[in-house]
Amino acid sequence: MALDGIFLYHLKNEIAQFAIDSRVDKIHQPSKDEIIINLRSRQGSKKLLLSCNADAARIHFTEFPPENPAKPPMFCLLLRKRLAGAWVTDIEQDNLERILKINFSGTDELGDKTNYSLIIEIMGKYSNIIFVGKDGKIIDSMKRVDENKSHIREVLPGVTYVAPPKQDKLNIFTDDIEKIREKIAQSRKGMYKAVMEAIKGVSPIICREFEYGLTLDEFKKQAQNPTPTVVFTDAPKDFAFIDIKQYDNLATINHYDTFSQLLDYFYYERVRLMRIKARSADLFKTVTTLQERAVRKAINRTQELEDCKDKETYKLFGDLIAANMYRLEKGVPYYDLENYYDNNKIVRIPADIMLTPSQNSQKYYKEYRKKQVAESKLNEFINEANDEANYFESVIDSLSRAETDGEITAIKAELASQGYIKKGNDKKKEQKSLKPMHFKTRDGFDVYVGRNNIMNDKLTMKTAKNYDTWFHVQSAAGSHVICETSGNQISDGAIHDCAVIAAYFSKARESSNVAVDYTLVKNVRKPNGAKPGFVVYDPYKTEFATPTIDEVESLKDE
Repeated sequence: MALDGIFLYHLKNEIAQFAIDSRVDKIHQPSKDEIIINLRSRQGSKKLLLSCNADAARIHFTEFPPENPAKPPMFCLLLRKRLAGAWVTDIEQDNLERILKINFSGTDELGDKTNYSLIIEIMGKYSNIIFVGKDGKIIDSMKRVDENKSHIREVLPGVTYVAPPKQDKLNIFTDDIEKIREKIAQSRKGMYKAVMEAIKGVSPIICREFEYGLTLDEFKKQAQNPTPTVVFTDAPKDFAFIDIKQYDNLATINHYDTFSQLLDYFYYERVRLMRIKARSADLFKTVTTLQERAVRKAINRTQELEDCKDKETYKLFGDLIAANMYRLEKGVPYYDLENYYDNNKIVRIPADIMLTPSQNSQKYYKEYRKKQVAESKLNEFINEANDEANYFESVIDSLSRAETDGEITAIKAELASQGYIKKGNDKKKEQKSLKPMHFKTRDGFDVYVGRNNIMNDKLTMKTAKNYDTWFHVQSAAGSHVICETSGNQISDGAIHDCAVIAAYFSKARESSNVAVDYTLVKNVRKPNGAKPGFVVYDPYKTEFATPTIDEVESLKDE
């Protein structure tokens, strides 16, 4: 899966048709390795996405712009200062290299006209986005590279931009085809590696096509008349600029009208999850640490509770010493006494030689009372620690399913309200209140799903009516699901659809035959002092469902 040089060549031509002579309207930086440039021309406006992510480096127009952070990073502010209002004059690619250079005509800090270039290098983990002035010197870049990271070239502000070393390969568009054929024939390696080493701008999926019968003449013809193609197995697997035959019936082949449309679809879900994971990584680590701490606390308290199980022995020793005080003396290391609770069997009781029998008796009574109190307190501590661990598990589940910055912010606010993390000090505009996810059963019932614990409480305890039906996965963390019935009898089909939704939005989403409990909202109650999202319910029924993304997507209310 690679955006190769020939694919980039056609993509460049496609982008240039709209971008050249368009004006930069807005610039955003959704993540540390992505830039969105809003371009406006007489044809309308489009959003150009540039990414130097190691696993998803690319450039294309997008219909699904990512959510922007509240504070733009410094590189974004720099681009806004220099490129806002600038015009795109040209887009260049040097001999099918995986490098695009977007040239702009703008103004400098003094307001004088000048030229800039934004260079995107698509080279796996070495991918970068570099901002260059008219003198060829680097103004800044997304990834700064010093001599410690690369001995070949530095990418630092003030350094003259130097392109990466070129590969000694032949261009299918400009070089003689017989020369290319000869170079492939001279290779002692298999067809796959021979093509890879001979032809510039081809990815592994293209090279494998030659092993499945693609000829050089057919390849040149298809390269000149490209077909944006995506290979599907269970999910989008790979893409290319020609029709792909190597998978036969093991994969589905889809074609797209444009290269931007192809990349936008291919990377949307993959990169969205990566982006959210990156933004929530610190919070995820914090919550995981808190959960592990709660689990350790419960284990340690349980071990302490085990030590209290012998408390009755201490009471027995105290009773026996007190009953036989008249015949016991100070200074002996133990007492052999009849246990009148067990047929007068002799019991050896350790004694402190420095204490009188009365003092030894009181010592055992004191230890008994200590363990008795500890036992009652430890049971409370263990329950609290288990409740805390379960709560953090539900937060981790919500965090793993978060799709927007708003959802992550809401989870942070929830944890801050419980005192687990500090409240943010920055005074920002209030975030728009999140709404529950909305679905519709196949027979028309409205279904609402909570996104986090606070929303679960609000949805179940305040929004839902007593006659609505409540769903939740059994014995696992998950969202509260409410089916609005308006007082009507819920159908078997609606119960199944709601169970699928509840199972999907839970920790058990990857499992099959998931048990989902459901009951009327009036049967659900929240205990005093319970953590957000925790409720108890009785009576209830159970539905079993196997969640799939296709079924859940089909139930979404657009």
